[in-house]
Amino acid sequence: MQPSTVMQASTLRAVLFDWRGTLVHDPPHEWWVATALTRAGRAPDGETVAALCDALRRAAVLPEVAAGEIGCDCSKAAHREWSMMFFERAGLDDELAESLYALDLDPVAHPFYPDTAPALRALHEQGCRVALVSDIHVDLRPEFAAAGLDRYIDAYVLSYEHGVQKPDRAIFEIALRELEVGPEDALMVGDRASHDGGAVAAGVTTLILAPVASADTPVGLARVLAVVG
Repeated sequence: MQPSTVMQASTLRAVLFDWRGTLVHDPPHEWWVATALTRAGRAPDGETVAALCDALRRAAVLPEVAAGEIGCDCSKAAHREWSMMFFERAGLDDELAESLYALDLDPVAHPFYPDTAPALRALHEQGCRVALVSDIHVDLRPEFAAAGLDRYIDAYVLSYEHGVQKPDRAIFEIALRELEVGPEDALMVGDRASHDGGAVAAGVTTLILAPVASADTPVGLARVLAVVG
């Protein structure tokens, strides 16, 4: 029997969604850097953008940066400290670092995919409970409310509010408790096996979506509806 048949054979009562890369688009490095430069009052010429992107990519694999990322979303303070260390290692000056950091707090940096609202609405209408499970350092509730999607979210499990982040099974177990469902009744949907795949350790079947190139492209949430049935 194929795995998809197994999942469809039982009624799922809940879906746990990752946020960035799953419900909202994460723009490429070049967009982040160019926008941060513009907001800092600097010209985002191609050569400067490319050089800064290369510097950030090199800094991202430094031992201290990679190690710090493991727990950086467990609190607001930890995330800011890690981010500023990362930007410093990449050679960003204080003004540009602050501009880049502030950009992550702006909804323009994470637009919803076109199939997000229809999928959340359909799950709500089917009586399927939904939790947002995200490694994040800010409250996402206002953003969902502004988009008119908060009515479809039954629980927000944000890492900085609980002091734990993916792939620790504890964050998924928190979501299950808040939704009042067992792991066998839930589906986790994300975009990174390294992080969202941690739900498997909590007994939750997990669907990893392939990345898409732009915010205008459906990310494939119709597959979630097919699994839920």
